[in-house]
Amino acid sequence: MTEKITSSQENRLTDLFRDGLRALNLSKEEAQEIIKSGGEMQKQIKPILQKLAMVDQRFGPAIKDFEFTVPSDYKHDTQLDTFAGKTKLLSTTYYFNDALTSKNFAKATNELEPSKKYRVRIFPILATVTSEDCMRFLAKQHAILVGGQGLTLLQANKPDEFPVGKYTVSFDEKDSLWKDSDGYRRVPLVFRCSDGGCWFLLGDFGLDWVGVRCLLCFCDL
Repeated sequence: MTEKITSSQENRLTDLFRDGLRALNLSKEEAQEIIKSGGEMQKQIKPILQKLAMVDQRFGPAIKDFEFTVPSDYKHDTQLDTFAGKTKLLSTTYYFNDALTSKNFAKATNELEPSKKYRVRIFPILATVTSEDCMRFLAKQHAILVGGQGLTLLQANKPDEFPVGKYTVSFDEKDSLWKDSDGYRRVPLVFRCSDGGCWFLLGDFGLDWVGVRCLLCFCDL
């Protein structure tokens, strides 16, 4: 059974409406005209709210939700190479795609800021979806796309937050992703095994995502 809206959520929505109303800077006369046509206003607002409230059932609620502070010595330009140099030597690294390099993924859309704290969530994919579906879902969460840099930084500092037995995918804008020799845009992901081992892979932006996949989502606090 779906839970009803909480009083806190209702108050927050009211605040959003109030802020939007103030931003319009209406005159007394304009405000009165809206009040007089209140029924029509409600009729027009209702479908907008319904559209915004639509939940994509192909994605589940976050199975991980935590805060993460970027290390003060973080260097975006060399993150992937630094991570690869350390990780490839570990006995728990069962596979590491050699194309996951700082050079190949240098066009990252966003750079994580040293010492900044972010909210991180991991959402399960419950049904077959396209990369475009994933991007729309992430946009609705107000995600900051962090690509391979965010994925590997989190793996280096919070490895236990990754779901066991699942692939965790870290998207970026399509044009920011590395294009291989066959013309495919590649998406970084990691698979965490039940015995503690990991596979560091590159998926294909053009293919559907099914089964044991999850979406990595960084957001501003």
